[in-house]
Amino acid sequence: MRISRWRWHLDEIFVRINGEWHYLWRAIDHEGEVLESFVTKTRDKKAALKFLRKAMRKHGWPDTLATHKLRSYGAVLKELGAGDRQETGRWLNNRAENSHLPLRRRERAMLRFRRM
Repeated sequence: MRISRWRWHLDEIFVRINGEWHYLWRAIDHEGEVLESFVTKTRDKKAALKFLRKAMRKHGWPDTLATHKLRSYGAVLKELGAGDRQETGRWLNNRAENSHLPLRRRERAMLRFRRM
């Protein structure tokens, strides 16, 4: 089991799967490696909680979490007792944003994904 103790970058993007829009939640570590991916229909606290629990169960607790200002992250981290570990700010989450580029390129080549 690989444990990443430094900084995680959390982000979600829209992807079209079989003609329907879904959210792809992703956790990227400080080196740019994708730790966890999770697809949901919604972008709310319940979906964020399920994603973070899955990622933390598999990889442990990070020291800090860099997110954008989606309120679901703050609510979930406060519930998990890690509200002080969240960092939001301009350009802090660029590592996660840049990791979406290969996914978008593959999605465009396939003309959208076919299944979850």
